[in-house]
Amino acid sequence: MAKKRPQTKAVKPQFTDGEIPVVGAREPCPCGSGRRYKACHGRAAAHAVTELVQRPFEGLNAECDWVALRELVPAATVELTLKDGLPDDVPSVTLATVLPMAWPALRRDSGAVLLALQNDTASGDLSRDLADTLLRALTAKPGTPVGGERAPADGPRLQDLLDPAAPFEPVVHSGFEFWIPDAADNASPEVAASLERANAAAIPTVRLSGVDSAYWCETPEKNHLRWVMPHPEEKLLDALARLHAAGTSSLGEGTRLVGSFRAHGLMVPVWDLPSAMGAEECEKPATEFAERLTAALAADTPLTPEERRARGGLTNRQVTLS
Repeated sequence: MAKKRPQTKAVKPQFTDGEIPVVGAREPCPCGSGRRYKACHGRAAAHAVTELVQRPFEGLNAECDWVALRELVPAATVELTLKDGLPDDVPSVTLATVLPMAWPALRRDSGAVLLALQNDTASGDLSRDLADTLLRALTAKPGTPVGGERAPADGPRLQDLLDPAAPFEPVVHSGFEFWIPDAADNASPEVAASLERANAAAIPTVRLSGVDSAYWCETPEKNHLRWVMPHPEEKLLDALARLHAAGTSSLGEGTRLVGSFRAHGLMVPVWDLPSAMGAEECEKPATEFAERLTAALAADTPLTPEERRARGGLTNRQVTLS
């Protein structure tokens, strides 16, 4: 007969909930419960890692631009303002689309902090992961990159750290020279090689000035306009279908609404543009389209058969980015 496994007697907990260290899943939980870590305090940690936050930037100023910089724009920066102000030895905090060597963050020699937006993160809450990286960058030694780590499940999010009233004004760059001041003279060979590769892969991109969160980009065959919109997906699809069925969903001759992306809980309609149509030529048609869209969003009549067919076509041409 198999021997009975002795019962593990629980001992007095040695830690509070906020101090439980991470150990192997099958090891005894450090809290002293007598259970394995994965069946005790590890449950919350695992849940925090796997639970996906659908709209990680919701509640931040310019949520649509956050999504665009995360998914669509190759090279851009934004000056960030913290709720509690900056430490005395940190002159500025700048959000960047990407950093050299795919660093999550960088503390420059001057003490300034660069925070990368397009890096992979450890959990399903992008906002919490970025906030954790930012906090570690604020105290990092000047002149050093900041690596990625798993953020605490109860750690702050960007919404807790950033001033919601501060402007969020992306500056789109043609390349990544913003990584290092006087990059031609100061970049190490590794960073110089990373800079060269990044510049070669960057698609020329311009943020329109007349409407919010719309980005023109140039590709070898045709240009595109990708426009991140804050409206609920179902309502926006209905409005786009009304315009598409009426023949008013384009941005002018030679342009076409070809579908949309889904990204971080928002929809991003995409238009094909002629190669001769630059960002400046998009400004007026985009402003006029915004007016037509506002009227279509306000409509509350049921979709006609033709509008339902248009909606089905638009739905079939959606691609989920995140």
